[in-house]
Amino acid sequence: MLGNIRLVPLLRDRVCEDLRLARRKYEETLTVVDLGDRLAYCSTYVPHALVVSWTDDASPVGAFGTALAGPSDEKRLSGALRGVKLLHRMVKREGEQRLRLLPQHLALEGLLALHFKGPEIAWTEYSRRALSRGLSPRGELTVGGRGVAWLEEALRLFEIHEGQCGVLLFIGDALASMFVVSHPDDYRDLHRTLLEDGFALDLLRAAEWSGQSPVLTGELQPESVSSLADLRSQVARIREEVASFHVDIASGLVGRSLSIERVYRAGPFLLDRFLTDLDPGGENHIGELILSEDRTVQYARTYRLSSAQTRRVYLLQQLAACQWNLDLTAKALRTSRDALMVRLERAGFGYLIAEHVLAGAKKRTR
Repeated sequence: MLGNIRLVPLLRDRVCEDLRLARRKYEETLTVVDLGDRLAYCSTYVPHALVVSWTDDASPVGAFGTALAGPSDEKRLSGALRGVKLLHRMVKREGEQRLRLLPQHLALEGLLALHFKGPEIAWTEYSRRALSRGLSPRGELTVGGRGVAWLEEALRLFEIHEGQCGVLLFIGDALASMFVVSHPDDYRDLHRTLLEDGFALDLLRAAEWSGQSPVLTGELQPESVSSLADLRSQVARIREEVASFHVDIASGLVGRSLSIERVYRAGPFLLDRFLTDLDPGGENHIGELILSEDRTVQYARTYRLSSAQTRRVYLLQQLAACQWNLDLTAKALRTSRDALMVRLERAGFGYLIAEHVLAGAKKRTR
């Protein structure tokens, strides 16, 4: 723990040798990903990709450094657009047993695509733009990890444990992200990529006022110690108490129900992206998972949604559930139709409503 940054190591009892990950560094200032169907994902912050290699027969991935060699799908534009990188797909196969994915961006793209097409029925309240283009374009703002106070220093000082394959990152004792890989050697190589993750702006603002996180120190009971075995028992108890505390404060992600979308099958491994069951008044996370056949998590990277992002997702879910009918949605949300339209505008979706309809709603709710 350093300042208000708390890093909790995640250890594996059994290491997976048949799936390995490595970083591919990017340096361009703008990345455009062709998603197909005339859709594109654009970001000014894609610092690296992850290259995943696996075997189909549970044998170790051999000659790991060599296995990652080979052509990538990246393309660079020259001339006036120098510094722009073009990629094909969020997840792209690069060989029989290798693929490239964009960490966090895979989950964020799924969030942006949620109910992206907008109303499927030409309700008269919606604007022509909403009916013809849906939510296009749609964007979200994140802050790079280098903007998180104390994080770089904490990663430099943090002791990497034997067998460590992941970490829980808390900022002001709020769970900011979870990062898990399949092999401890890969974690050592990717440890500092937490600095290249994105974080919600309001989480960082809240952390600025949280002060230092309390240091967790368990109390030994000297009267109960008369041998080395007693001392070991006391240490085991303290470790269990600390672990239980971290599970409790991570309950906003750990143990939550997930809405999962299958993205890719890589041999015996499944690549999914997910959204936690949405709690409008609590914490919510999106992320990516790679699961082995026995459902063990071999890779995970998460992103905690801001309160504003949660409100936007919640409104879109409610609208879609009610076939984008404003009256039915307002009833489901226990509000008025006019108040719902004003709420949509405040969430950044005012462009979906016809201008004269929205103006009338704002006038009536003053």
